[in-house]
Amino acid sequence: QSVFKELRNFFIFLIFNFISQFFSRLTERFVNGVDILMDTFWRIWTDLLDVLGIDASNLTHYFSPAAIANNPTRALLLIGAILLAYWFLSLFLGFFFYLLHMLFGRFFWIARVALFTLSCIYILQKYEGDPEHAVLPLCFVVAVYFMTGPVGFYWRRNSNSSLEEKMDHLDSQIRLLNIRLSRVIENLDRGSDQ
Repeated sequence: QSVFKELRNFFIFLIFNFISQFFSRLTERFVNGVDILMDTFWRIWTDLLDVLGIDASNLTHYFSPAAIANNPTRALLLIGAILLAYWFLSLFLGFFFYLLHMLFGRFFWIARVALFTLSCIYILQKYEGDPEHAVLPLCFVVAVYFMTGPVGFYWRRNSNSSLEEKMDHLDSQIRLLNIRLSRVIENLDRGSDQ
């Protein structure tokens, strides 16, 4: 009987060891793949900045107040580059989440949760020894997660209701609130009379 328990414990240990090694290798490969993707995007972005005349290897130079004071056109280029980056990011995220929304339909939330989980795993694995540097990327991931949720553009865009219908709905909500408020006031008056 004790030999059977020892064998069972040994096999359970082997199974858990195999599972942990499998997931650690899987996360390492995932992090490596995302690193390659981010490196590709960074190279495209630096090439675009080079075309605009901005030295991408020394971006902190463009943020210094002395450089902006000496060359105001550099400030305009920097503002243009930031707006261009925001535009490209919004286009990319818009297309990506529209594609996911089309593929998954009602089950888009599963893709959102999976991407959120994988993004958090990537960031935590990438900044494993330096948690202070993981805060900003995690905040960005959480912001993207909530922007693609029910308050995001992808959920509001499919509402076919017109402005009049929305106003009617708002008007009915106000009427309901007024009815409830009058009931509460009546109950308070009854309570004070007793």
